[in-house]
Amino acid sequence: MKDGYILDYVSGHEIKGTPEEIQAVQVFSKQLVEDYGYPKQCIQTRPQFRVKARPSDTKKEYPVDIVVFTKEEKKEDDAYIIVECKKKTRKDGKDQLQDYLRFSKAFLGVWFNGEERLFIRKIEKSDRIIFEEIPNIPIFGQRVEDIGKFKRKDLKPTHNLKSTFKAIRNYLAANNVGATRDEYLAQQLINLIFCKIYDERFTEPDEMITFRAGVNEKPDEVKERIVDLFSNVIRKYKEVLDSSDIINLDPNSITYVVGELQNYCLMEAERDIIADAFETFIGHALKGGQGQFFTPRNVVRMMVEILDPSDEDQIIDPACGSGGFLIESLRHIWRKLDIEGEKYHWNKASLYEEKMEVALNKIRGIDKDYFLTKVAKAYMAIIGDGKSGIFNEDSLEKPENWQEKTKMKIDLGKFSVLLTNPPFGSKIPVRGEEKLKQYEFGYKWKMDKKTEKWTKTTILKEKEQPQILFIERCLAFLRDGGRMAMVLPNGILGNEQEAYLRQYLHEKGNLFAIVELPFETFSPNISINTSVIFIQKGQTEKNDLFISINQYCGHDKKGREIAQDDIANVSGFFKKDLKADSNNFYINKSQLEENLLPQRYLHKYTANLDEIHKTQHPVLSFGDIILSVHNGANIEDASSYVAKNEGIPYILVKSITKEGINFENLKYIEKSLKGDRDIVRNTVDENSILITRAGNSGIACNIPPDLVGGIASGFLINIRIKKNINPYYIVSFLNSRYGQMQMDRISSGSILKSIRSSDLKKIKIILPRKEIQDQIAAKVKNSIYHAAEIRALLHEADKEIHSLI
Repeated sequence: MKDGYILDYVSGHEIKGTPEEIQAVQVFSKQLVEDYGYPKQCIQTRPQFRVKARPSDTKKEYPVDIVVFTKEEKKEDDAYIIVECKKKTRKDGKDQLQDYLRFSKAFLGVWFNGEERLFIRKIEKSDRIIFEEIPNIPIFGQRVEDIGKFKRKDLKPTHNLKSTFKAIRNYLAANNVGATRDEYLAQQLINLIFCKIYDERFTEPDEMITFRAGVNEKPDEVKERIVDLFSNVIRKYKEVLDSSDIINLDPNSITYVVGELQNYCLMEAERDIIADAFETFIGHALKGGQGQFFTPRNVVRMMVEILDPSDEDQIIDPACGSGGFLIESLRHIWRKLDIEGEKYHWNKASLYEEKMEVALNKIRGIDKDYFLTKVAKAYMAIIGDGKSGIFNEDSLEKPENWQEKTKMKIDLGKFSVLLTNPPFGSKIPVRGEEKLKQYEFGYKWKMDKKTEKWTKTTILKEKEQPQILFIERCLAFLRDGGRMAMVLPNGILGNEQEAYLRQYLHEKGNLFAIVELPFETFSPNISINTSVIFIQKGQTEKNDLFISINQYCGHDKKGREIAQDDIANVSGFFKKDLKADSNNFYINKSQLEENLLPQRYLHKYTANLDEIHKTQHPVLSFGDIILSVHNGANIEDASSYVAKNEGIPYILVKSITKEGINFENLKYIEKSLKGDRDIVRNTVDENSILITRAGNSGIACNIPPDLVGGIASGFLINIRIKKNINPYYIVSFLNSRYGQMQMDRISSGSILKSIRSSDLKKIKIILPRKEIQDQIAAKVKNSIYHAAEIRALLHEADKEIHSLI
């Protein structure tokens, strides 16, 4: 397929992948087939069907994005529904769609731009054509008059409701009479969703649903029916909802929402519909401030499948949000019970009793956000009567300060399974002496050089990031032998200053899996490198550790769905249902280093180290030959920069290449800065080695003679080595395949990949005898000096040109 092209969902033709095609035409084409049931044979997308632009138009100038026909022959007289997917406003789209309908035989129309949509029908009366908006279009085989008149058994699950929720949000924000704040609209939509799910749950298969909006119904009638339905929801779930919870949208808005959702069976939806709705309505502004990022459903499912909870487990999420982990765990256990019930021929009543036992007594959740706990309670209540297990508390608070009803249901050391994605970030620190001193991580730690172990001091920290404290609190929630899965930023697995955390994890439990998530996992809300760690509390004799490194997560950095999803297969590799590959494998724990970042254990890196150790020559750690190492000097004040012939050369990261230093990318700083301490220690000479520590990290270079006295900038590592070691040889080795593989292995970071001096010192260097070093080094040195000579000759030529003027 040509670059930038895609396959059209209906015709299979290769078409240009424009935003309009990807976000609207292909999305609605798929919905017509999967959600509405229309056969592809009755739909035309490519080549495009054309309609008249005006009554006298014989060329039929208007191409239409999608047309649904009543017959497979797709004759003009059989046109039934026209779908227009242009990127326009709702008003412009409506006017254009009416023109298409006016000059065609079709009498139903849909306008959709990926974010908003409307449904209209054409009515011909006394030689006049009028148009009216309708709640939806009929499903295949249904009459327009029957829209909304569904029996419970007719409802179909859908694969993705995000586009529907996006359309609902945009409609309400533009058209609802009254409040338009996203949080208010979200609460209203969620109330309507609970009405929908309640209706699905308590309607017999052959009964007509109550959550419906018909073509000929007045909006006031629809609102009255939905408000009555909601009163039943409140009576049924009075522990979750109360009289202050009302449906307060105007009749037209309610009719619109009901019309958008009425075709679907939400209880059987593949995704967590509440999380989808909440993400769509609340957005990054509200969630990001408290470090709340909804965990994508494929990540949740992967974590649940690896922990594999059963009806014997006590399960908790101490930062439960809208309840995604708890709901997926409940569904996982129910699927197991279905299999067991079939095996032992349980009757429906017995199976239902077993399922309710799990929902009521085995599932617990805590979150300090009142609205989120309310959502989680209501959602659990409607799908599984797990409402009594969700509590509005701060998990990091002293348990004795929790409400009595919480203390009755939740104890430390009680749970056998824990799944969580805690809030994380330096912008939401935990403070307070009473709160911090209950944690070992509330105190500062230091390295004991004798034992080479970290020990807790008696100095209490002023503040700590929540994810750090959550590690300790989560382990405290588990009983001995309990298992937990926790999403964490990669810095905790690799940062030198967090090494004491990793020591604590090893001492308190058995790390049995690390799954590195793709960088885009939490996009578009946030971009950060994260991993999921799996730990069993207490010590075991198991020595296998599962490593998984994933590149694709099912969506791109803008949150748009893509076909590639590595995460969906992770649990299969863990259970060995799938054969190990280069990114999913087991290692022996004896291979573990202090750093737990999964990429370090890739076979290509470990094989490279094995290869190095096969040499006949001595192998040393880089730290053994280093005399001094400094991170470069940061010159942030732009006023410090001067013209080339007036200052000191300032060597930037982009100046460094494997071929040497690129003089075109140098800057120059004031000579008056020469006395600054940081400048002095980062002044370079011919024995200095510079290594890029961020950006294109891990490239080494020597200093040419015409750059002696220059200054290494902040994202460089400035190194001096022992005098008996040739610096030109060391640069040659570091830039070789053997060195670069090690550099790549130690590059890490939560957002920007970088190299730390402590990791750099651990790089293995093959160090042959002096004459071999010098022989290799001479080639590097000669190339650097020849380049300097060429620069000098070019400079002389330039001066002579100037002398002519």
